[in-house]
Amino acid sequence: MKLTITPEAEEQLKKLQNDKNSYLLFWYDIEDCGCGVNGIPTVRFTKNKKNSYAPVENEQFVTLINSDQAVFFADEMKLSIHKGVFRLSSKEGILNPFIPSQNLLQTEDA
Repeated sequence: MKLTITPEAEEQLKKLQNDKNSYLLFWYDIEDCGCGVNGIPTVRFTKNKKNSYAPVENEQFVTLINSDQAVFFADEMKLSIHKGVFRLSSKEGILNPFIPSQNLLQTEDA
């Protein structure tokens, strides 16, 4: 799995990252979505690296994904900024068009 981060998104991520947010984590948010297969692919910072996390290739940030949730993500993704919010996309389409900055700071692990 590979993540490309646009320069604008990288700049915003660096502003948000602090000592409590060591890793960038892909997670599949199922909160208020019904069952476990209904959810939204998203990203957040985390301070913990759990055994169930696998690395995601990325040059700017140490990036992880919960191995059990990898099926909900594309093999190659892009994190960009669009109209002031983060957007997660792939060659196949947009995975999440609206990720506000404050969502990245919800450090409770998935």
